[in-house]
Amino acid sequence: MLRTMVHIDEEKCNGCGACAAACHEGAIAMIDGKAKLIRDDYCDGLGNCLPVCPTNAITLEEREAAAYDEEAVQKHLNIKKMIAEMREPKEEKPTEFAGCTPSPSQLNQWPVQIKLVPVNAPYFENADLLIAADCTAYAYGDFHNRFIKNRITLIGCPKLDEGDYTEKLTAIIKNNSIKSLTIVRMEVPCCGGIERAATEALKTSGKFIPWQVVTIGIDGNLVD
Repeated sequence: MLRTMVHIDEEKCNGCGACAAACHEGAIAMIDGKAKLIRDDYCDGLGNCLPVCPTNAITLEEREAAAYDEEAVQKHLNIKKMIAEMREPKEEKPTEFAGCTPSPSQLNQWPVQIKLVPVNAPYFENADLLIAADCTAYAYGDFHNRFIKNRITLIGCPKLDEGDYTEKLTAIIKNNSIKSLTIVRMEVPCCGGIERAATEALKTSGKFIPWQVVTIGIDGNLVD
């Protein structure tokens, strides 16, 4: 039958997952970092996912599709809920040996991966920007309070990620009102790639903003 359906442009999709969260029927899932319509009969065609997409990757189109199946949707949602409950860790009562209560997260936005974050987003306005090698958060114990707090965070690994970050970082700095830039890297040579990309982006953007590079040693301490 001819129905109004959502269409997802994978080229525009940045993998943020906002559309999947907004879909009450569970018709959209994140697969290999991209949003996908998993079954036509799960989609009611109302388009609740459209306004939450930051890259306008979702549109409505009329095409041949299976009829919306409310019963199938309910079974699908019940299964998702059951799996989520199975995966949810059981709450343990604290004991005298449990240690301190974990500090709250200081993260201010999502996504954080350089390759996934949009070039233009409201949280970049007047932001103090943190560009960090992803290993740094594991190496430095107080990373959230020392670096993420009050900053917008972008992370990446120049050794394992394909491509160069310079072009995208240049666009982010050039097209937004960034107030300051902090680059956090490990002392290992491969982390030089993220420092070079960030400093080259700042230079190419033509912006003059305060910036600093902080290096963390493999022992988890700051390197002078």
